[in-house]
Amino acid sequence: MIQVSETAKKRVVNLMEEEGFDATKDYVRVGVKSGGCSGLSYELNFDNKVDDSDKVFEDNDVRIIVDKKSFLYLVGTILEYSGGLNGKGFVFNNPNAQRTCGCGESFSL
Repeated sequence: MIQVSETAKKRVVNLMEEEGFDATKDYVRVGVKSGGCSGLSYELNFDNKVDDSDKVFEDNDVRIIVDKKSFLYLVGTILEYSGGLNGKGFVFNNPNAQRTCGCGESFSL
């Protein structure tokens, strides 16, 4: 399961509306791809389709889809949002990551 903090939920809903998505019907697609300074990097997009190989979750009224391969890397992750002057934007608190880079956008196992 992937969890969504209250601050991340507010930002997700706002961004979905700005991009023409409906947070009550559409999804946040979370994934992992090769790359980044630590070897793997996070992907975060909006989607209105669920593939047969996707896992579907809902937390804090946010609908989330993750492909099966990415799910193995993301089990137990909490999606948070850090705003303000030194804020990073969306932050993945991933208990599976053994090493992360300074930017927080990539990790390794």
